[in-house]
Amino acid sequence: MPNLPTFVLLHGAFANSFSFAPLQAELALLGHRSAAVDLPGHGFGATYPAAYQAPQDLDALAAEPGAIKGVTLADNVAHVIEALERAKRNGPAILVAHSRGGVTATAVANARPDLIDRIVYVSAWCPVDLDVNDYYAEPEMADVDAGALALALVGNPAELGLLRVNFRTADPAALDAFKHAFAADLTDDEFRTFLNSFQPDENLDVGTSADRAQAATWGRVPRTYVRLADDTSLPPAVQDRMIREADALTPGNPFDVRTLEGSHLRWLVRPKPAAELLAGLAAL
Repeated sequence: MPNLPTFVLLHGAFANSFSFAPLQAELALLGHRSAAVDLPGHGFGATYPAAYQAPQDLDALAAEPGAIKGVTLADNVAHVIEALERAKRNGPAILVAHSRGGVTATAVANARPDLIDRIVYVSAWCPVDLDVNDYYAEPEMADVDAGALALALVGNPAELGLLRVNFRTADPAALDAFKHAFAADLTDDEFRTFLNSFQPDENLDVGTSADRAQAATWGRVPRTYVRLADDTSLPPAVQDRMIREADALTPGNPFDVRTLEGSHLRWLVRPKPAAELLAGLAAL
């Protein structure tokens, strides 16, 4: 069916294509095709050291090399461009990004806006006026616990060349911090199930000012921002700030703004409302 779009789905930090399975099932039952992309070093390209298994050896884990070392934003962009080129052979392509995946989606749209018929940010980073890391010093992020991951950080990122987090920790403080940040409105079982889909390693490159949204390229692509109303990892205040900055950059092509209730991960665990929202965008 060449006129139907393909939803190309981009995951966030420490995540992978597996987390989109419930959403893809809902989209399929609504008659829509989708392709969840594993960014380089993710999914079956990730490193799961034996020391990460139980019983854990944290000293060994802190020194174990990881495949994602050296992976750059440019690598992510090239990978997604290849996926979009393949998707476009079958018709329109809608690029859907979550969380840190928005950084890659923005850079892809800067490079190849011709491959994207609509870009959808779901509580995703859309850097416009600032680099991603600089937003953390802004008032909109004041209530975010930037040290939540640090409670389970393993090894020295500068020495490993990557971020490594022990998501299999049994530390109650770390687990409470993770749940508050990502899934406060999920059951404990749902939260732990999702936590077990995370991989321990993430790359260090979130781009530079050159990778922020560019009016001449990214700004040509129709775009939707799906706000997550109860997100404490990327709060609505910073979501709204990025929407305002983007609209000021390209006032002739503003965000189509939608809102879903729930935390950073709820839309992936209980995906029916999100699937219905995306299905509606396919008709725009």
